[in-house]
Amino acid sequence: MTVFPAALEKLIDQFSRLPGIGQKSATRMALFVLRDSNDLAERLAGSLLEVKKQIKFCSTCFNFTDHDPCRICRDPERANGVLCVVEGPGDQLALETSRAFRGRYHILQGVLSPLDGVGPGQLKIGELLSRIDQEEIREIVLATNPTTEGEATASYLAKLISNKKPTIKISRIAMGVPMGGDLKYMDRMTLEHALRTHIPVTP
Repeated sequence: MTVFPAALEKLIDQFSRLPGIGQKSATRMALFVLRDSNDLAERLAGSLLEVKKQIKFCSTCFNFTDHDPCRICRDPERANGVLCVVEGPGDQLALETSRAFRGRYHILQGVLSPLDGVGPGQLKIGELLSRIDQEEIREIVLATNPTTEGEATASYLAKLISNKKPTIKISRIAMGVPMGGDLKYMDRMTLEHALRTHIPVTP
């Protein structure tokens, strides 16, 4: 027996399907939408339909965009021969927000995960190899996440790229102990990366 009317229960169920949203949060969101008097429901529905219709993948880097190619791929100042490879659009957004990278990106749309049936053919790896020659890429920064799958994907790409073009520079984003971190609370993989990528200290 349900507590709310069927239409409201259906809305709660849809909200609960979103990542990180539990039943209680979904219920609060649904009740807020229901009580709102400023046409939130209509605007929310309109925005959802609009984003599904207008947002697509860039045919060059495979990031989300409403214009193809995307703004970054169209920017001539970004054509500096450096390409940063990330797993997904969220990773690209995080790097772009930092303003620390001024090259172009390539979004793999996932990582290698044989147990989940994700192999090279399911990722945008072939497209990455094509871009190396087309855009005269000199350096590739592998910025996959420091997970088992991310590390395996980075190693696979490094071998593949070096075999295709031995002259290309391949680098990996530095990973390790964060600022303000405490060594005794770090996991083994974090400490391994920190020691492997340590830098000299100038007195």
